[in-house]
Amino acid sequence: MSTEAKQNEKIAAAVMGYGTIGSGVVEILEKNRDVIAKKVGKEIEAKYILDLREFPGTPVEHKIVHDIAAITEDPAVKIVVEAMGGVHPAYEFAKACLMTGKHVVTSNKALVAACGTELLQIAREKQVNFLFEASTGGGIPVIRTMYRSLAGEKIEEITGILNGTTNYILTKMDRCGQTFESALKEAQDLGYAERNPEADVEGHDTCRKIAILTAMATGKEVNYEDIPTEGITRITDMDFKYAEKLGRSVKLFGSSRIEGDKVTAFVAPVMIGPEHPLYSVNDVYNGIVIKGNMLGTSMYFGSGAGKLPTASAVVADMMEAAIYEGENIPLGWTEEKQEIEPWENASFRYFLRISGNSQSKKEKVTEVFPDGEIVELSGCCEFGVLTSKMSGAELNQKKAAISDVIGLIRAE
Repeated sequence: MSTEAKQNEKIAAAVMGYGTIGSGVVEILEKNRDVIAKKVGKEIEAKYILDLREFPGTPVEHKIVHDIAAITEDPAVKIVVEAMGGVHPAYEFAKACLMTGKHVVTSNKALVAACGTELLQIAREKQVNFLFEASTGGGIPVIRTMYRSLAGEKIEEITGILNGTTNYILTKMDRCGQTFESALKEAQDLGYAERNPEADVEGHDTCRKIAILTAMATGKEVNYEDIPTEGITRITDMDFKYAEKLGRSVKLFGSSRIEGDKVTAFVAPVMIGPEHPLYSVNDVYNGIVIKGNMLGTSMYFGSGAGKLPTASAVVADMMEAAIYEGENIPLGWTEEKQEIEPWENASFRYFLRISGNSQSKKEKVTEVFPDGEIVELSGCCEFGVLTSKMSGAELNQKKAAISDVIGLIRAE
């Protein structure tokens, strides 16, 4: 069969959920159909769109279905995109599609973090694929990079700015001196933050993403609920004034440190300097740093969310599934559990704010942290200290000797 004839063939796909991401997927399949067909060998076409709504008068109205059976019972459908969000019924629908021998592609980090182990196992058994490139970095191709380009590496560390909403808020606090509350409202007004921003600002979104990346690195299941998580709601404009004095900034990190079988993972605000690769990742952008034992440090930067960037990653997974039709791609993790070490054992520098600025109190802090750097702001009835590197357990012992600690941020 000629190349031209093959490209005239079509692979039938279905999209479950016609919201921001689902509509973006359909848009890309239409606008980039030629480049997709050239690279895959066949055009990928959305045959069905599963949604509760009807979309009358739109180009997709004749593709709308309301029953998952329309997709699972059609043997022509080879690839299904889950773009509904949440865990239920996304899990039940994704599982049903895999069980009937269809590839499933998702951008849903909640689904992957909660049910990825089972869905990956079903995909292996059915010789299809469960692919989730867009679940951790939006449009940043980090999952495929890990199982393709970094396949020969032992991953030693993954650290990322994995949430555009929180990064936007912290950037506004840093650059414009805004309070957390005003920066959050601006993010909501611009559509970067939800009306209920808890998943973002409390770090839950980042937590699920670092759990997925850690599982990819270790090959073992990582329970996101085991990962200590702090959000950005306690970060103040005063913290950024101190950070500016120190020539630093504050970012929300999802991080995983891997030493043999031991893994320390956490989500927390971290004070970093210009020498850090993620220092210049601002606004709604995401950045991910991966350290391998042979390659060393590499960094991946781009749009971590948004309709078309995320949909672009989903379509790339659809193309991979189409190319490997009838074959399971070795990726992901097994049912073996990965234990997460107590993060009190992890070493950081710490920035502490201390109420009062008497000389005796500063002398006491210097005595407790002899290698620390005292930081003062003019006209303030408080001061700060940036400590040397130590474990969380050691910090807690030293803190007990100091009264009136009013703030704490980890630092690198």
